[in-house]
Amino acid sequence: MNKKIVGRKESISILDLELFDLDAKVDTGADSNALHCDDIVIENDKVSFTLLDEIHPSYHGKRITLPLYKIKHVKSSNGTVQARPSIKVVVKFFGKNYKSVISLTNRADMKFPMLIGRRFLKDRFLVDVAQEYLCNKQNGEII
Repeated sequence: MNKKIVGRKESISILDLELFDLDAKVDTGADSNALHCDDIVIENDKVSFTLLDEIHPSYHGKRITLPLYKIKHVKSSNGTVQARPSIKVVVKFFGKNYKSVISLTNRADMKFPMLIGRRFLKDRFLVDVAQEYLCNKQNGEII
């Protein structure tokens, strides 16, 4: 299989959430993808949340409600275990659409609103930590 090389920082679009060209940190230490949001509420197999925060250019303050995919127990970067809801969405990455599971969490104190984890990268991409935003440099196109 021919794997694409990605940098340590890339742009990703979450089509189901109408979030385009979101800055993401490629994190091989993270098992799954994670997205920053606030006011996460789970009710009747649905999860409601507000995307990002007011300082982010894509912030619009709207509440989003989607089917709950599952609740995962995730060890965060500070070592604590959190129960995080996750959703299943379509993302656009390097010009292709992929189904992806994304856990929802408050990443307000993190530099990037999105993490791309190992499970998404596996069998598709190799990471070159010396590079950044290779998706924007692919054939000179902005994707």
